[in-house]
Amino acid sequence: MKLNYDRKSKDPTYFVQKGYRNGKKTTTKNIARIGKHSELLKITDDPLAYAKEQIALYNDEEKSSRITMEVKIDFDEKIKISKDLVSSSTNLNIGYLYLQQLYHELELGSFFGQISADTKITFNPNTVNRFMTFARILEPDSKLGTLEHLGHYYEKPSFSYNHIMRTMDLMAAHYDEYLTHLFNKSQNIIKRDTSVCYYDCSNYYFEIESPDDDYVDEITGEIIKGFRKYGMSKQHQPAPLVEMGLFMDSDGIPLTMCLTSGSDNEQTTAIPLEKKLTAMLKGKKLIYCADAGLGSLNIRNFNSMGGRAFIVTQSIKKLSDTLKAAVFNDTNYKLLSSDQAVSITDFKTFDKSVPDNKGLYNDKAYKIITADKALDLGFYEEKKLKNGKIRKVKSKAVVHQKVIITFSRKMMEYQRFIRNRQIERAKVLLKNLDPETYKKGPNDVTRFIKRNSTTKSGEKAIDCYILNQSIIDEEEKYDGYYAVATNLDDSAKNIIEISSKRYKIEDCFRVMKTNFGARPVFHQTREHITAHFMICYTALLIFRLLEKKLDMNKTHFTVGNIIETLQNMEVVNLEDICYMSTYTCSQVCTALNAIFDLRLDKKYYQPKELNKKIKEILK
Repeated sequence: MKLNYDRKSKDPTYFVQKGYRNGKKTTTKNIARIGKHSELLKITDDPLAYAKEQIALYNDEEKSSRITMEVKIDFDEKIKISKDLVSSSTNLNIGYLYLQQLYHELELGSFFGQISADTKITFNPNTVNRFMTFARILEPDSKLGTLEHLGHYYEKPSFSYNHIMRTMDLMAAHYDEYLTHLFNKSQNIIKRDTSVCYYDCSNYYFEIESPDDDYVDEITGEIIKGFRKYGMSKQHQPAPLVEMGLFMDSDGIPLTMCLTSGSDNEQTTAIPLEKKLTAMLKGKKLIYCADAGLGSLNIRNFNSMGGRAFIVTQSIKKLSDTLKAAVFNDTNYKLLSSDQAVSITDFKTFDKSVPDNKGLYNDKAYKIITADKALDLGFYEEKKLKNGKIRKVKSKAVVHQKVIITFSRKMMEYQRFIRNRQIERAKVLLKNLDPETYKKGPNDVTRFIKRNSTTKSGEKAIDCYILNQSIIDEEEKYDGYYAVATNLDDSAKNIIEISSKRYKIEDCFRVMKTNFGARPVFHQTREHITAHFMICYTALLIFRLLEKKLDMNKTHFTVGNIIETLQNMEVVNLEDICYMSTYTCSQVCTALNAIFDLRLDKKYYQPKELNKKIKEILK
């Protein structure tokens, strides 16, 4: 701060003047009036010296982060007229600085510097990716929509839509390098637990009229399959899809991903991506964990070699008759908690209202069954017969595995509760069922309805619909049972505990689709679609790292709690003098400030203070 007065005036008024730098804008303001020269003569013989002493006091106050100032407010002053069609908020978000801290620790700035060094790019692709990633978490929108709201962030970055597209092309061209870089640098932020790698797939739909056509590569002559194709979707979206395969570690943090056509069998994606993952992990041992749809015999065989193992869910209905008989044979079952022998019949019928049975009700029974399977290797070998002749036979390998069967009384009651509600809905359908529109679905309530045709000799058959009790009885046999196949020698309790964490990868997809708005996708080219999911993946990685840091600090919040807090952390510009917080210091905010040394819990911020925080993050 400095002294400001009119040196030509005979009776000047002395002011405390302060300079402000707000981004690229520099301004000075009189923040306090010391007094007129004639007024100060009443209290001092040297008004100029007195005024300079006051300036020194103000500078000392500023060093202690406390400034006294006078602000004049004109309640008749009008808002400046702009040419914008719609009025916009002047609040600026600073909550993204927590995300920026993690983004910078991933060293993506140096990555983009390396891959763009030999190009003619004149803009900074890292800035583009940085704010596209933050926007995916805080304000999910199209790329154009994100561009229009860049002014909502404190830094107010400036780049064009063309810069976004060129950055996405650059990212897609370095897809594998990008994912490997993220994994390697994430290990510097937290210790990654890759002892168990969970895998799953999900589909993302596109609002287009027709799927992509296959085309021939002009150089190699290879037929390239179109990216967006019709396929299976849990949401039954009648739209072309792209499939994402995702690996995550034991903490629910993503490791790597792959993208394939929506019509591809998801089982064909597991082994190629796992090979890339193994290279990233530099040959470390891992346990592959997935659901039954991604646990084919080939996948199990692949994870029986090279220090790998597998834990996959197993459909009891698809077991052989011999193994099914072993499942329903009420012998050799033990309690999971104590290994005490237990009968499934007794387990189904004990009185759960008795307080002493509460622990038993929450427990599970289990049994281990050996279930080795022969795998056709796809080629022939010569075998010498007893008579001395040589014959070519199919070469087979044995996949050694065991199936752990569990039974839960609580799960049995839950499944029966759901089925009874479906049966009641089926009964309602029977009252007004139209034979012409009746369609039977394998997982719909209509699976409990069957057609019954009756006729008299020489007369036309009459169709009627009744409940199919045999289907109901068959389903009830499996209530409460659950199976996991593995080649590990660990305890059943440990294996089941590992398998139970598969829900975290489902949650990863839920966060990307629901919270980050990863679908529907509006891009057209394979490169831009790939880059879109790379941005979504980066956002997921950063967010999971943030959650992990909170967990390590023994604080846990929902995804919605964290995102809402970051969105609400906004400041308002007070006449370019300072910024005032418009958010409250919540539990989430307090926890974030405890982890990151950003001190974003103040009522007021000087522009130079916020600028300094950003420089410290990005240095």
